[in-house]
Amino acid sequence: MTELRLSQRDAMQYSPLTLAFLGDSVYEQLVRERIVLHGNTSVANLHTATTKKVCAVFQSKAYDIILPLLDETEVSVLKRGRNASGCSAPKHANIIDYRRATAVECLFGFLHLTGSRQRLEELINIILSSDNTEVM
Repeated sequence: MTELRLSQRDAMQYSPLTLAFLGDSVYEQLVRERIVLHGNTSVANLHTATTKKVCAVFQSKAYDIILPLLDETEVSVLKRGRNASGCSAPKHANIIDYRRATAVECLFGFLHLTGSRQRLEELINIILSSDNTEVM
């Protein structure tokens, strides 16, 4: 598979919700990888551990964790995601948590499109290590 790498300028041309659409899967894959590498267990346990880390409430907390660590461009992308119109909160999250989760997903989509794998790894490690609960 070819490595994807757009310039930051080209990646910024995508709508924040499109970036979040991609970032949702990037974020979840990174979480799943870490959970699987943490230990071999049943799929039910893997699923339960994953859903705790990919829900809007957890991602909203991640927003606060990573915000002080971001550069100017990353903050701009994060804010674009948070302020994106067309967001409607699902039943299990309030609108503030949902918008902040969308912001995190937007950033992860942007970083993926720009080929910033090392930065993605760094941010997901910070997010998951800041959680007081075990990975599984």
